[in-house]
Amino acid sequence: MKNIFLLMVLVVLQSCHEGKKEVSSEAIHVDETVNPSEEKIPSYNFDELEPLLNRKDDTTYVVNFWATWCKPCIEELPAFEQLNETYADQKVKVILVSLDFPEKLTSQVIPFIEKNNIQSEVVLLDDTNANRWIPKVSETWSGAIPATLIYKNNERKFYEQSFSFETLETEVKSIL
Repeated sequence: MKNIFLLMVLVVLQSCHEGKKEVSSEAIHVDETVNPSEEKIPSYNFDELEPLLNRKDDTTYVVNFWATWCKPCIEELPAFEQLNETYADQKVKVILVSLDFPEKLTSQVIPFIEKNNIQSEVVLLDDTNANRWIPKVSETWSGAIPATLIYKNNERKFYEQSFSFETLETEVKSIL
């Protein structure tokens, strides 16, 4: 437990550089106070997220790892939104993977998404074992955010940096 806490502190300090969980049927209950927006932002552990990072089809995927507490992440989000809008009629899909703490989904993430009218797909990564999943995203990833994976089939590029729209579009065009 101490190692997990230290890892999370390191991720927070290093960042800005810088699921859904299995439950038994007995544990399932209807909560009528659930915010409908929560249904739009699924929560995944890494095993559930991993298929989104490895699709083999004719679409170019732009997967950005970010958090509401990361200033460089917030500053670059308009570039991803512009990319999503510009390429809406093409086979380009933007996925924003929030690394916010799951307990902040309702109080921070959803209000941020709504206030900024984020139209790209947003998911929450709820997996504290970063030592296991970070190298699976990219062997070169130190864990700092913002970080972006752009891929199409077997062609993959990973970036541990912030993007402007122009730079992001150039990288996407190199894979299209």
